[in-house]
Amino acid sequence: QVQLVESGGGLVQAGGSRRLSCGFSGFSAYVMGWYRQPAGNGRELVARVTTDGTTNYLDSVKGRFTISRDNANKRVYLQMNNLKPEDTGVYYCNRVPQLPQNYWGQGTQVTVSS
Repeated sequence: QVQLVESGGGLVQAGGSRRLSCGFSGFSAYVMGWYRQPAGNGRELVARVTTDGTTNYLDSVKGRFTISRDNANKRVYLQMNNLKPEDTGVYYCNRVPQLPQNYWGQGTQVTVSS
């Protein structure tokens, strides 16, 4: 059974930090990613990590976000520093390429106030 559970979101002031966590089960993934969906917009992939630790980032988060994963425990993390109001959205973890729509978690809301 596929499960993805995200946590760690919340309200933070601009310039602050937040660490998101995700536990997944029921599938294997060479590449896992964190996606975000601002209100009224589609999801975008902000960071991805392979099983051997290779990472890639959306240009707008480079130098501020760090993705990591714990392969043994099937967890993925996103450390977000120097947050900006435009980082606001619901954050989801999922495989890259993404799983079908019915295999997404509930996400975790991150709201950055100016």
